[in-house]
Amino acid sequence: MRAFYGVKNMKPTVLFCTGLSGSGKSYFIKNILPKGAFYNLKSATTRPMREGEQDGREYYFRDETYFMQESFATKLFVNEQFWKPGEPKWLYGVPEFEIMSHLGENLTYDVIQPRYVRQMIDWFNGKGLYKEYNFRIAWFLPTMDNFVTAAKRQNMPHDLDVRRTNTCNTQDFRDANLTIDHVVVSNPQQLAMDDRLRKFIESKRQHTK
Repeated sequence: MRAFYGVKNMKPTVLFCTGLSGSGKSYFIKNILPKGAFYNLKSATTRPMREGEQDGREYYFRDETYFMQESFATKLFVNEQFWKPGEPKWLYGVPEFEIMSHLGENLTYDVIQPRYVRQMIDWFNGKGLYKEYNFRIAWFLPTMDNFVTAAKRQNMPHDLDVRRTNTCNTQDFRDANLTIDHVVVSNPQQLAMDDRLRKFIESKRQHTK
């Protein structure tokens, strides 16, 4: 495993950005985190590619067979609750190779539900890599009009039903046996972060200079 930015014995971090759609996770990863300080893990997905997306950049766009054959660190069956035979299954998941090819780097994982954070942490543990990383969880709180914003992104059967049933609350974190390290509040003007997260980001910024 590589030393992080030349600093020996400094463990890299997996920063889990967890919250409902439209809560600012993607904006935070793209615009707030220091450039080059983190690698954002990409998921594979069976959903159709949207305009402007590229395979291997936003996601790995694959079919259902791929999800049966490939090994995954996390695997999400998004519309399972509403799925009927004959309808497409909207699957997401981080392939194992995506993490293995970036071991030793700081990583981010953008995910809605805490149970999938638990999946990934358990994967690290199962691979004997748990002690090689620090794990931090940032909980992104959405705006009041979050559902209206998220609904505009629908592109799968039962999309609105899925979004209505998605949760990311304190009970979800307790059920997944997770502790929230940071809180980020989304509002129309900016993302408001707690001081500990600001200091954490600044520490990573210093190592990228």
